[in-house]
Amino acid sequence: MARLIRTEKEVEGRFEEVWLVVEEDPLEQWPAGPGEVVGRPAVRKDALERVRGEARYTADIRLPGMLHAALLRSPYAHARVRRIDLAPALALPGVRAAIGPGEAPGLDAEAGYAGAPVAAVAAETDAQARAALEAVDVEWEKLDAVLDPEEAVERGILHGEPERYERGDFDRAVAEADVVVESTYRTQVVLHNSMETHQSVCEWIGDRLDIHTSTQYVWGVRAEVARELGIAADRVRVVCEYMGGGFGSKNSAGEYTFAAAELARRTGRPVRCALTRREEHVAAGNRNATLQRLTVAARSDGTITALGGDFINALGWGGWSAATEGPLKMLYACENVRTTRSTAKINTPPMKAFRAPGFVEGTFGLECLIDELAARLDVDPLELRRMNYASSNDGTPFSSKNLAQCYERARKHWDRRHAVRARSDATWKRGVGMASQIWYGGGGPPSYAWTRVGSDGRITVVTAMQDIGTGTRTAMAQIAAEELGVPLDRVEVTLGDTARGPYATLSAGSSTTPSIGPAVRAAAADAKRQILEIAAQRYDLEERILDIRNGTIVSADGNLSVGLAEFLELLGSAQILGKGARGPNPTGMSVLTFGVHVVEAAVDVETGEVRVERVAAVHDVGRIVNPLGAESQVEGGIIQGIGHTLSEQRLMDEETGRVLTTSLDAYRMPTIADVPEIVCEFVDEPDAHLTNLGSKGLGEPPIVPIAAAIANAIRDATGADVHELPVSREEMLRALREAEKKERRGAPAAV
Repeated sequence: MARLIRTEKEVEGRFEEVWLVVEEDPLEQWPAGPGEVVGRPAVRKDALERVRGEARYTADIRLPGMLHAALLRSPYAHARVRRIDLAPALALPGVRAAIGPGEAPGLDAEAGYAGAPVAAVAAETDAQARAALEAVDVEWEKLDAVLDPEEAVERGILHGEPERYERGDFDRAVAEADVVVESTYRTQVVLHNSMETHQSVCEWIGDRLDIHTSTQYVWGVRAEVARELGIAADRVRVVCEYMGGGFGSKNSAGEYTFAAAELARRTGRPVRCALTRREEHVAAGNRNATLQRLTVAARSDGTITALGGDFINALGWGGWSAATEGPLKMLYACENVRTTRSTAKINTPPMKAFRAPGFVEGTFGLECLIDELAARLDVDPLELRRMNYASSNDGTPFSSKNLAQCYERARKHWDRRHAVRARSDATWKRGVGMASQIWYGGGGPPSYAWTRVGSDGRITVVTAMQDIGTGTRTAMAQIAAEELGVPLDRVEVTLGDTARGPYATLSAGSSTTPSIGPAVRAAAADAKRQILEIAAQRYDLEERILDIRNGTIVSADGNLSVGLAEFLELLGSAQILGKGARGPNPTGMSVLTFGVHVVEAAVDVETGEVRVERVAAVHDVGRIVNPLGAESQVEGGIIQGIGHTLSEQRLMDEETGRVLTTSLDAYRMPTIADVPEIVCEFVDEPDAHLTNLGSKGLGEPPIVPIAAAIANAIRDATGADVHELPVSREEMLRALREAEKKERRGAPAAV
């Protein structure tokens, strides 16, 4: 039964009150532990297509008569187009159309950062289009540019008013504390570097616009394009069969899509607009830099009595301000909390969501601060965290929380620290650090799925979701196979096309499996019910004694055993169609994920080189659908987090605001040589209050604690406090010098 509810919707840690039509979920959860298919390792359904090069990404789309578009970008950090003449570009060979500021969404006369798009051209080849950009005659009016986030905050140049939060009496708690630790932490700008760059191919077919695009949200692109172009949403079709990474940066249409759409309308031909790798490093989004001034106060017995933070998010010209203070507010039991988050509007490229936005940065600061407190109190860092365990989210109960089990499982890895330290020598110092993780991941309605069963006994799951490379296509097949009682190889999943499947939510905020998985299970259950109804009629048996197991219809009394494929032959041309919807989240509960990482690191105290040698990751994300895929997500998050911690950094000319690291030669991402031993464990207990699956998302939790755990391992090895990312050799040597000064002054440097 459908019903209308007013509820709180969360995406990437952002909440809004919305009205939603939801359907009740009548299914009971499966028992905990592995089933016949769910909970068992499964190779990706599309593995062969991917490795053979048969998977068709947006970059592979080649439509007849397709033109190529390129974007003209501002060379200045802040400027206005005073005059523009596109005629010289239109006169060049192969050029078929050109548009200027205001002629497509995203092409604006005012450029708020170096690299902002202001015009676009379409030509027969990409080379011709890019050559035409050079011919465009532009007169620029340079405007005042602000590049420093602290200056922007001082001058009140902000994206909205500062966000303030307070509970308890922070000032009194600090004044009465036995120990107070104050530290400042900085995190840098990092880039997504998706293997497939941002791109779209747009084609008008009559009054319908078809968009092939690399996106994490086909329905979101559909709605955004329809709204901006003033056309009915049903006249926009969005397709994304495969995509080569997004990490949060591909949640919206982007100016490249709108430019391609307008140029396609003017030329009557399909148009591709694809960003180059250099454009990716300038204009495709980023994880914004942060400045965090943090305070923790505690009693001598280790009880945390106050937590506070002043945060600056250096957002850039656009984007949205992630809750960097989130971990500080939720991770530990503390009655007195005060935070302020200011969002600087500076003339740098805009932020886009990047794998647990805000929480990666905020966890780095908070969990380093907790270790510094442990050192001051001479308390074991693991025990300090256990002592301040939060049993609710500021009074709101958790739908489930097994962080205590994560700590217990992590203990054997934590106990290795004595042996690890013993392997140190005069040059290489070794240590072990840990950090806790909290993040969202409950997903939510609405999402829908259909299940089609034909006379050949094969099952097709249809849902217009997108698999962004995380293996959700396989997870959906596993869920349907488990519910229908058939082998995994009998199930296929069709996805990625708004014209050929029901609505499904975006693949962001660790929401895909917990949002769409329950709908797939419900659709499979509906199909199974119909099959058993028909079987009961065919064999004159009561439906309640029938079941499907391992592809065979069986009766509880043992009098029936017939292969499902054989039985379904009687359908002929008929089909069984099951439908399912995702039910509501539990009312009055916080749905969150938890975990802990234990890192073993080595530091060359002569050169400042840091090596991560081993990572043990323990996560609580509800039911695990595919252990093989889950381990892959953890490994990927850790590797990406190592890059964020040790090497990745967007560099910018402080005078001009131009990005300097515009290639992978200059922007150092981790390679296989940087990958440590990774040990992965899951609590694997379904959230009893969350949907018919009890599964939460896993895409983002593994990246959240890794930077803090590495920094704390460095501290354990050397006594040096790392307060700034990335931990370059220069930063490491600076921290070592500071630790030496502290030691000479007699201050405690490490546990």
